[in-house]
Amino acid sequence: MLLLIALDYQSLKKAYEKSYLYEAKGRYADAIKALMPVYEAYPNAYTPNLRLGWLYYLAHKYANSEYHYKKAIKAAPYAVEPLLGLSLPYMAQERWKDVESLMNKVLGKDYYNYYGNLRLCYALRHLRKYSQAEKVARKMLALYPTDVAFLNELALALYYRGKKKEAMAIFADVLVLDPDNPTARRFLK
Repeated sequence: MLLLIALDYQSLKKAYEKSYLYEAKGRYADAIKALMPVYEAYPNAYTPNLRLGWLYYLAHKYANSEYHYKKAIKAAPYAVEPLLGLSLPYMAQERWKDVESLMNKVLGKDYYNYYGNLRLCYALRHLRKYSQAEKVARKMLALYPTDVAFLNELALALYYRGKKKEAMAIFADVLVLDPDNPTARRFLK
């Protein structure tokens, strides 16, 4: 079976280049528009849908973002990156149960995925599942002992569980690693 190529290599390359240039300037509508010929030629392809999911997220058009990330998931059902991408519009809309569910899918495929675990911590904390958030943070701190994001998540989980002394000690450690960290500074005031 012959694969008909709707766009030649140069047209594809040009569309992506223009899209990236507009994105760098914060002109997300133009970045989307530049990529539309690729999407129209390949409406079910992974890469244009993944990119459009990202661009619509940046443009705060969350329904469009979700639509394209879901199409990317359909195009590459074993891929982790569109699941991580889909978590962004969910987080922006504070859909914490959806984020939790999505990140559990990510961790089912890649148990130690950095962003999957971090976003799961964040969602669990917002769902007031502090004990679970603490476990995830400790798991990742075993791998990344000085990671400020996970240290903050651990400290926040402990703080909201009523373990304020332990949380404050961790926030103090965070300020050694990152003296301008706004979360640690706010809690230590």
